[in-house]
This record gives sequence, C-alpha cells and structure tokens, in this order.
Amino acid sequence: MPGIDECLLEAMALPGARGAALVDWSSGLALGTAGESPVGDHETTAAETAELARAAAEYESFAQAEPPAGSGDEAAGLPVEDLIVTTRTGYHVLRFVETSFDSSVFLHLWLDRVDGNLALARHRLRALAEGLVLK
Repeated sequence: MPGIDECLLEAMALPGARGAALVDWSSGLALGTAGESPVGDHETTAAETAELARAAAEYESFAQAEPPAGSGDEAAGLPVEDLIVTTRTGYHVLRFVETSFDSSVFLHLWLDRVDGNLALARHRLRALAEGLVLK
C-alpha cells in the first residue's frame, strides 16, 4: 500500500497531470505535494482547495440521504466522494480519502484540459485514495 509520496507520484503519472497534493481540509495544509501549483505556491493552492472541500463536506445540501433499510448500502463515511472544477485550461479533481480515524484529507489533482483524461483520473484517484496508507 502506497504512502503519501508514492501516491502523489502515481497521480502525476496520469496523462495531463500538472500537479498533485494531499491536503488536510480542516487546516488547509498540504501534507504532500508533487508537480506544479496553479498559482505557483502549493500552500496557497492547498488552503484554497480546502475551503471548497470543507464546504462540500459540511453543507447539508450535499449530505448523503439515508439508504433504505436492508439495501446493503449502510456504509458510513463522507457524503461526497469527489469534486470536479473545470476551468478554461484544466480540471481540478478533489477526491476525499476515508481513513480509520476522523478523515479530513483529500487528494487534489490538477489536470491539463487538452492532455488530461478526466474519467481515467477519477478512476485512478479513487483507487489511490482507497490504497493510501497515512502514517
């Protein structure tokens, strides 16, 4: 199972990847970074993306509806799996990471819009988030 650095390197191997980070959305701090930052500073990007992640994770509008009893989908966890922000030149994919402790981290991948593959990135980030070992 990959740690933070290995996870970010795997994310950067995706087509069109410009930058990646693991961010604590409660504090806005980057726990690890790779590649470029859209604003030239990974800490600024981490703080800004944390605001977006925090809003999505905490707002009632995005809360997970109660599954029907006996549906087999009673798993607890974050109500939001990922967020996608599309700009004129790229995509920002934020994938929430569920952990055994009070989870407040997400993977942020910045993709070039021309060279990036959004579907592949979402699929791969999901696998990376599920396999990530936080020590």
